[in-house]
Amino acid sequence: MTFLPPSAPPITVAERQDRIAALAARLKAKGLAALLVGPTASLRYYTGLDWHPSERLTGALIHADGRVQYICPRFELDKVAGLTADAVAGDILTWEEEESPYALAAANLPEGGVLAIDDQAAAFIWLGLSRVMGADRVTDGGPLIVAQRRIKSAAEIALLTRAKAITLEVQRRTRHWLKAGVRTSEVKAFIDAEHRALGGEGGSWFCLVSFGDDTCLPHGGEGDRALAADEVVLIDTGTLVDGYHSDITRTYVFGQPSDDFRRVWTHEKEAQARAFAAAAVGATCASIDAAARDYLTGLGYGPDYRLPGLPHRTGHGIGLDIHEAPNLVRGDATPLAPGMCFSNEPMLVIPGRYGVRLEDHFYMTEAGPVWFTEPSHSLDDPFGEGAAA
Repeated sequence: MTFLPPSAPPITVAERQDRIAALAARLKAKGLAALLVGPTASLRYYTGLDWHPSERLTGALIHADGRVQYICPRFELDKVAGLTADAVAGDILTWEEEESPYALAAANLPEGGVLAIDDQAAAFIWLGLSRVMGADRVTDGGPLIVAQRRIKSAAEIALLTRAKAITLEVQRRTRHWLKAGVRTSEVKAFIDAEHRALGGEGGSWFCLVSFGDDTCLPHGGEGDRALAADEVVLIDTGTLVDGYHSDITRTYVFGQPSDDFRRVWTHEKEAQARAFAAAAVGATCASIDAAARDYLTGLGYGPDYRLPGLPHRTGHGIGLDIHEAPNLVRGDATPLAPGMCFSNEPMLVIPGRYGVRLEDHFYMTEAGPVWFTEPSHSLDDPFGEGAAA
């Protein structure tokens, strides 16, 4: 039994060119000369170039006329040229070690033109451009980027579907593999190997494994704990497929759950279901958080972020970054629209005892939300395997 759909094709150059055309139109409408994209997920989103952050600027100028100019150190030219061979075409501007990449960028803008800057670019990039161009000629490009990236195409949803299906299958295999005395580090190694075996890009870079009262900590404990009988297990992990993320959490008991834990687990599952049911097109992100949080408050948890209760937002956007705007959180008035993708994970924490987080993801359609992965079936049969469990 597996949960794997067919493989999804990578994002095409044609789709990236469409993204750039849409961005260029927005730049022109706002009177901006260009967007400088740093070595972030947005560089991959627009151009297909996947580059590591470092102390040296490598990125791209996307102009209001649709042109793309890559910027990189001269000694990286051959590598960047090789990587961009299968990416969006563009001239490559280079700078030597004693030269300023910020002056190079400025020199390729129209006189007096205002430059939008990738909101995820390092502060030193912002500062360097501000010093060369003047603070009045640089502006936050985040709203432009978020407006595009938060709406996923059919191709993006297919890649996200594949990534999440891989992780759900890894979660299932991990539950059957667990044994008394196994350490969290061993579980992480198993999860990493299984992700890779199924075609994901590994899971060790993002894998939270918690046992017992360490599950009270939303991001896990720091030790290498061994699993004991009748302990709570919380595993939160994901992988990448063509850069797109999965992020799924399952919580269950290695052995026999107490009546108290069973009750709290049921509350968690219902809170997740209520958040999903509230996700209608046009509803605000904040209202989804409220649907889960108000239900839990009515049961005596909280209120607000107090414990025992829900200590963090109900969910986050996801795509090329594991956490993307907008978020399912109080104060986020963004209306839900088709193509938006979110986690749904209203965790319950009982301090000093255990935490329960059930995390799945959904995407919005005109008709409402659709699960990427089916939520936990039950505490005793998390993956709906029936007698096979």
